[in-house]
Amino acid sequence: MAIHPDSGTPPAASAPPGWFRRAAQSDILYSFRRSPVAMVAAAVTATLTLAALFAPLIAPYDPFDPASLNLMDGFTRPMSTSMAGNYFLLGSDNQGRDVLSTILYGSRVSLFVGIAATLFAMALGTSLGLTAGYVGGRIDSIIMRIADIQLSFPAILIALLIFGIARGIIPPHQQEGMAIGVLILAIGLANWAQFARTVRGATMVERRKDYVAAARIMGVGRFRILFRHVLPNTLGPVLVIATIGLALAIIEEATLSFLGVGVPPTQPSLGTLIRIGQQFLFSGEWWILFFPAVTLVALALAVNLLGDWLRDALNPRLR
Repeated sequence: MAIHPDSGTPPAASAPPGWFRRAAQSDILYSFRRSPVAMVAAAVTATLTLAALFAPLIAPYDPFDPASLNLMDGFTRPMSTSMAGNYFLLGSDNQGRDVLSTILYGSRVSLFVGIAATLFAMALGTSLGLTAGYVGGRIDSIIMRIADIQLSFPAILIALLIFGIARGIIPPHQQEGMAIGVLILAIGLANWAQFARTVRGATMVERRKDYVAAARIMGVGRFRILFRHVLPNTLGPVLVIATIGLALAIIEEATLSFLGVGVPPTQPSLGTLIRIGQQFLFSGEWWILFFPAVTLVALALAVNLLGDWLRDALNPRLR
């Protein structure tokens, strides 16, 4: 390694980048390293997410290819070989589909719907919360009264109502193709109010600070003040709500699919697999229900625990 003759220290090019040093020394990373629960939850979330993302590469079978299905493989017990000679680590269902492969493919749908619905709810709720908290007056009253009314009902009922209205508007021949989009819309509209109320409160605090007054005096536009100055100071609680909301969105999608009003049978999620498995629970084929249910619980619990850790890590009173 080359040494500068005047300083006796390695050259700057060999030192880690500044952003890397700041990230390694940040309070959040320090809190993460000292929290075994957060590390386990992050490992479980990353493992399930990567397994779902690379499902076509790691799944033993393609469970939704009709040409590859064999009814002789049906109801094979876990870690057993079927009558057709195929081995199934987690068993097979009534149609001979590998349960492990269906979980991997079903997790992709559940994660996609949950993430997309959470991002939609976050974008809508944050925008409305910024507007209500900064503008105030009648606009604030209208937005908050709508949020209060919506929060008085369970989110799953709101999602069912929105899903039913959308299905009534969409022509029957287009419903299956638009089912996932409608599901994302329903779950997102059912969960925007939490973001709006939190961002509104933070915005009402930030708008009274000196940097906002200075920006107004300099002639900065209202839109730029909101999204360039106020929004970055409200992102902490928004990220916490988004993390916890992701777990709730995954559970809501599974609930809707379990009730038969979620994703179509050609694109089953974890909720659809649980609905199929409960039909055979009392006939002895427990694994068809058990393994998808365990996957759903593990995914939702891990994401929820990450949200709890992030809430504590971003709370200055707990540092």
